[in-house]
Amino acid sequence: MGLLSLLSTDPLAFVIVAAALVLSLTVHEFAHAWSADRLGDPTPRRSGRVTLNPVSHLDPFGALLLLVAGFGFARPVPINPANLGRWGTVAVAAAGPISNLLIALLCALLLRFLPESAWFAGSDLSTLGRVLFTVLSVNVVLAVFNLIPIPLLDGSRILGGLVPSLGRSLAQFEAMPFSFVLVMGFIYLASEPIGRVIGAVQNWVFQFILS
Repeated sequence: MGLLSLLSTDPLAFVIVAAALVLSLTVHEFAHAWSADRLGDPTPRRSGRVTLNPVSHLDPFGALLLLVAGFGFARPVPINPANLGRWGTVAVAAAGPISNLLIALLCALLLRFLPESAWFAGSDLSTLGRVLFTVLSVNVVLAVFNLIPIPLLDGSRILGGLVPSLGRSLAQFEAMPFSFVLVMGFIYLASEPIGRVIGAVQNWVFQFILS
């Protein structure tokens, strides 16, 4: 279900989710670009990606998919693995999910230690509570999803760095025509088991906060 369905039923939720997605995707891609830049690869800086400006990172088609289908993507950060080496490439790939985990951790700590009166309004969540829970949830989803070791996702690049022979095969697949369409089709078909894994992680995090 896309974000557009929220626009008519709960406009505030639409604004909160959209803002959380823009923030989280921007930080995710910035983390890739910043880490590559720090590790000696000038490619992201030359492409204007070492910035927290969302316009530099959001992909129009990916954003449209988020609105209509409920899943999408940002613009991948270009890097040159030859400038980074094996472990530098792994570090850059891991930087995106790590940034989302850090945002999720910050929200979890705020929810854990703020008084309940700050994020509850009677029996319902306050606006602050909705924002924190939404940002937390979005970043858990992005971190776990991107760590799945399938082509085009960060998990595959981390796995490819750890197992170079597999990394070469994954790179060959990604260079194939229509590899993007094949991966998107796989994600769509496997959305139910992927959703169960992500949901289990979210439930664990929420139990930690509410315990």
